[in-house]
Amino acid sequence: MTRTHYVAREPNNSGFIDYPEVEHQVWNTLITRQLKIIEDRACQEYLDGIEQLDLPHERIPQLGEINQVLHASTGWQVARVPALIPFQTFFELLANRQFPVATFIRTPEELDYLQEPDIFHEIFGHCPLLTNPWFAEFTHAYGKLGLAASKEERVYLARLYWLTIEFGLVDTCQGRRIYGGGILSSLRESQYCLSNEPQQMIFDPIEAMRTPYRIDILQPVYYVLPDLKRLFELAHEDIMGMVQHAMRLGLHKPKFAPKVA
Repeated sequence: MTRTHYVAREPNNSGFIDYPEVEHQVWNTLITRQLKIIEDRACQEYLDGIEQLDLPHERIPQLGEINQVLHASTGWQVARVPALIPFQTFFELLANRQFPVATFIRTPEELDYLQEPDIFHEIFGHCPLLTNPWFAEFTHAYGKLGLAASKEERVYLARLYWLTIEFGLVDTCQGRRIYGGGILSSLRESQYCLSNEPQQMIFDPIEAMRTPYRIDILQPVYYVLPDLKRLFELAHEDIMGMVQHAMRLGLHKPKFAPKVA
């Protein structure tokens, strides 16, 4: 597991997390600019979720505020975690309809890119779509599958997660839109992903599982769902059978240069 210099903030006895003013200012900068960027780029289901969550702009939200909305809409909750967690813990949480949220926020020096998932990425990027039953069902099914999967199978599942929940695109009546949280919480990626630079491919779960990725670059390839309901349908298909098929076929050649150590 990658080391991080960030430390998640602890709640007091009442469950309240007290963030310093500089961190509230970072949140305000991030949410203000990102809402403008994604206004005509995010899918409607995500925008509906943003409206339901009614996220504050001037301060970092408390997890209890998020939980009230998620529980009422799909039965989900967010769970406070350290900056980085093991795969096992991640799958256990999702299998119990709990989405992990690290209670720290990036520094002003790392405003535009952060390798670790901070509270802005998790709350702004992912929680709006957890109000959507289709997205929530797929995320729950994914957690249960990951919990029962072998170490090698989890690597293939990780690619599926990366190219859907984190970096997925979807076709809509309004045109191609973003639903992946890794894109929606990123200034550069939310502009780049719908440009002519990256490759955009029709979604195929087996092909997605065979697609290598790097976490520290703009993605060279995105997979595009025909609609968001495709995730709900996928949740009820034989995903582990697809994993076995993908493992037999092997990986595609990476569309990026190897990372320099």
